[in-house]
Amino acid sequence: MDTLQNMRAFSTVAQAGSFTAAAVQLDTTTANVSRAVSNLEAHLQTRLLNRTTRRIALTEAGKRYLLRCEQILAYVEEAEAEASDAHARPSGQLKMHTMTGVGQHFVVDAIARYRKTHPDVTFDLTLSNRMPDLLDEGYDVSIVLASELPDSGFVSQRLGITYSIVCASPAYVKANGAVNKPSDLLNHACLRLVSPVIALEKWQFDGPEGQEQVVINSSPFLVNSADAMKTAIISGMGVGVLPVYAAIESLRNGSLVRMMPSYRSQELNLYAIYPSRQYLDAKIKTWVEYLRGSLPEILAAHQAELATYDVSSLRLAN
Repeated sequence: MDTLQNMRAFSTVAQAGSFTAAAVQLDTTTANVSRAVSNLEAHLQTRLLNRTTRRIALTEAGKRYLLRCEQILAYVEEAEAEASDAHARPSGQLKMHTMTGVGQHFVVDAIARYRKTHPDVTFDLTLSNRMPDLLDEGYDVSIVLASELPDSGFVSQRLGITYSIVCASPAYVKANGAVNKPSDLLNHACLRLVSPVIALEKWQFDGPEGQEQVVINSSPFLVNSADAMKTAIISGMGVGVLPVYAAIESLRNGSLVRMMPSYRSQELNLYAIYPSRQYLDAKIKTWVEYLRGSLPEILAAHQAELATYDVSSLRLAN
């Protein structure tokens, strides 16, 4: 028995004053309306309506039950309207995860820009360098870096490609010389970035002669944050590999220089992942569309700018 539909039929009969008028409002037959009310009374084991050939009247129990029915049906209509509106209009809280560096350098700023046109959307953002379980942890969207994604059944949208570069401080280069090719790294203090998507000791490079790999067996410094790694490199502790987005501002202000400008390392895809494409909430849809429209342009601009930042432009003091 569909109790909710029977409650709707009973409420309509009570308001319309007849089974026939209620049937017209509900776009069904009088027999169906009568059957719905009878089934509801049988379920409750209570008479709700007194019927004669000319009129109907609510019983005392019917009056009390009608009040509850109207409250319940109003709540249901409100919930349906709210859910339908979520599909059409971006609003409510968006719970999302992003890897730490991407979040700090891209996502927080993107949220600020997105909310200028969608102020009814709020964000609950978690930064962590891992691949979360969207369903178990309740995330609407996750932004991750990966060479490729495991088969999870989730929907993914690629937002762009980024990679890492070899950097050092001007003071380190003056004291220890430049790094021109991967094998030169074996003669330098190499600082290592701990990452769930990048091998710790095997540094892979794409360069003029294809792929080259260097194994870094020891290091004076290991850290799991690109921004902390940048600070260590700027301080002159050694040579390190940094994502372009983490290095670009320090390249601009001269506190870092790019080594091996013909080489790039650790090329990774940037993905937005969300649980389902069907009946996609408007806030998720518009947020992912915004990232797809804005991030590739930013990533491309960074890569174009890199051409002006390499060790050959560094004027070493005697």
